[in-house]
Amino acid sequence: MITRETWIEGFRNGIQTSWMLGKIIFPVTVLVSILKFTPVIDWVILLFKPLMVLFGLPGEAAIPLALGNLLNLYAAIGGILSLDLTVKEVFILAVMLSFSHNLLIETVVARKIGIKAWVVVLVRLGLAAVSAIVINLLWRGGAEKAVYGMIPEATEAPETWIGIFLQAIETALMGIVQLSVIVIPLMIGIQILKDINAIRYLARGMSPFTRMLGVSSNTAVTLMAGLMFGLAFGAGVIIQTAREENLSKKDLYLLTIFLVACHAVVEDTLLFVPLGINVLPLLLIRLVVAFVITMITARIWERYEIHTGLKSNQKGHTVS
Repeated sequence: MITRETWIEGFRNGIQTSWMLGKIIFPVTVLVSILKFTPVIDWVILLFKPLMVLFGLPGEAAIPLALGNLLNLYAAIGGILSLDLTVKEVFILAVMLSFSHNLLIETVVARKIGIKAWVVVLVRLGLAAVSAIVINLLWRGGAEKAVYGMIPEATEAPETWIGIFLQAIETALMGIVQLSVIVIPLMIGIQILKDINAIRYLARGMSPFTRMLGVSSNTAVTLMAGLMFGLAFGAGVIIQTAREENLSKKDLYLLTIFLVACHAVVEDTLLFVPLGINVLPLLLIRLVVAFVITMITARIWERYEIHTGLKSNQKGHTVS
């Protein structure tokens, strides 16, 4: 039954989760936004430039890759729009950035869930690199020049360090506001589902999906949240679910591996529409790869447990 307490509890959970994630996102966003106006970004680009040939990309493609990983997809797309690339090169960049973007913030968020940072970084960068190499080797088309549409207006860069700092603060605050707009209603919705016992039926309906991935059925809502709203938003639900359902260490790792490979499928996919590529294959690649890598990890984990005699009910070290 939905009562006044339902709305209050959901709102409280949303505020707490937004505050916790905001404490992570704010300083990282401010720091990287300031570094964008220093030589540090150029050093990163020079460091990774020799690798571009392996991915079938020109040297300057290191710019959107660096921007996407250090900042976000919006910055990466801005970088792509400033380059003359072929359809194939844009598609390879889109796939790589889909797997690996906003790496600093999302890695810290995953660490907050209880997942080792090196696991997240290895999975995301590994998927980005392997997918690029495979596409470059297998796809013989896409040599025509990419035609960009819906190019956003460029904004003037601040001319003083005070302006740079204020812009960084504004970017970080807007990020937190956008996060809260999603997280708070999401947490209220989750609380409503719990109070009307809908989550039990939802989990039962999702059981074939979760069983295929090798995770418990009470992770269904978490998977949906991450798929629809992203890793940072999904992390709030993971943390809340881990508190209440006492998720195992195995569940936490498999959930995170799936979501770092495939999250925010609507927003992240639609962002690439202005770049003149077919985004449906992009979406399918992310979904298929996420399923495959998670299922493989689950099987390896099960074999390891059998071999060592460990049990999968070890609890993850989540949320402080």
